[in-house]
Amino acid sequence: MTTRRKFLHQSGTFALASLLLPCFSKAGLLGKATASIGLQLYTLGDLMTTDAKGTLQKLAAIGYKELESAGSSKGNYYGFKPKELAAMIKDTGMNWRSAHVGGAPFNIEQFIKSAKTAQDSARIQRMTERFKNMAPTLNLKNDYQRLADDAAEGGISYLVCSSIPVSTLDEMKTAVEVFNKSGEACKKVGVQFAYHNHTTEFDQIEGHRPFDYILANTNKDLVKMELDLAWATKANQDPIALFKQHPGRFPLWHAKDLDKTNKNPAEVGSGIVDFKRIFSNAKESGMKYFFVEQDGAPQPLQNVTNSFNYLKKLTA
Repeated sequence: MTTRRKFLHQSGTFALASLLLPCFSKAGLLGKATASIGLQLYTLGDLMTTDAKGTLQKLAAIGYKELESAGSSKGNYYGFKPKELAAMIKDTGMNWRSAHVGGAPFNIEQFIKSAKTAQDSARIQRMTERFKNMAPTLNLKNDYQRLADDAAEGGISYLVCSSIPVSTLDEMKTAVEVFNKSGEACKKVGVQFAYHNHTTEFDQIEGHRPFDYILANTNKDLVKMELDLAWATKANQDPIALFKQHPGRFPLWHAKDLDKTNKNPAEVGSGIVDFKRIFSNAKESGMKYFFVEQDGAPQPLQNVTNSFNYLKKLTA
C-alpha cells in the first residue's frame, strides 16, 4: 500500500521519555501509558503549514503528548528549523519524539505503478497534485548525515525513513545500503534510525519479500522498524507474528485503522485492526511510542480527537 508514501518531487522526498512497558497491570493494557498517546502530523494535511502554532495548541488540548513530524510542502519541518519546531512543540507541553524523512527519490511512474487499487491510484494522484510545486527536499540516499544532524538538533529520539523504492532486488539492495549508513550516522549523534513499512514490503519480488530482506541485511541495533499496523494488516500479516519473529525491533508503531468496506484509512477503533490484541503484545515488540495516523483524514482535528478517545479508553 502506498498511501503513506510521499511523492518525491525532483531530487527529494519528500517521560514517558522511555516507555518500557514492563508489565500489563489490571489498570489497563499499558498501565499509565495513556499519557503517551502520540500523533503522526501527516494526518493533519496542510494544517501544520498554514497554522503550526495554533494546530499544536489544539492537539495539546485534545490530550496528545507525543508527536511525529512528516514531510510537507514547506520541507521536513514545516518551514522551520529543527530547533524552532522543537521549541514550539515544547511550549505546548508535548514532546517531539520522531521525524519522517524520505529515503530516496521516486519518479512518478514508479509511484503510480505501485498502486494496487483504484482507491490507491486516486490518493496518489491527489498527493502528487498537492506536492507538485514543492521545493526539493533532503533524502537519506543523498543527505543521510545532514538529516541525522537535523534530528539531533531538534532533540528527537528517532529518525524514520517514511518510504523508499523497493520494487526490484536492486532497489532493495540500495535500501539496505542507505539504511545501514543512516543507522551509523544517527548513532553518532545519539538518534535511533528506523524504517516505516507499507503493504509493498510484503510482496514477493524477485524471490524476496522486501520486509524480510531489509531486516535480514541491516544491523538490528542500528536499523529498527516502525510498524504500520494498518498496512501490515492489509497485507494479511499478523503483527503479533512479526513481533515474535523480530522481538524488540519495533520501538515505534503507527496506530492506524482500516474501514470495513474498502480497507481505506479510518479513525482508530472504527475498523478492522485488532488493537486490543496488538497492544497486549506491546512488550515483545519493544514498543516505546505509538502514533495515531489517518491518511487523507476528511476532518483531521475531529478524526484525531475520536482516535485519541478510543485509545485512551483502550489503554486506561
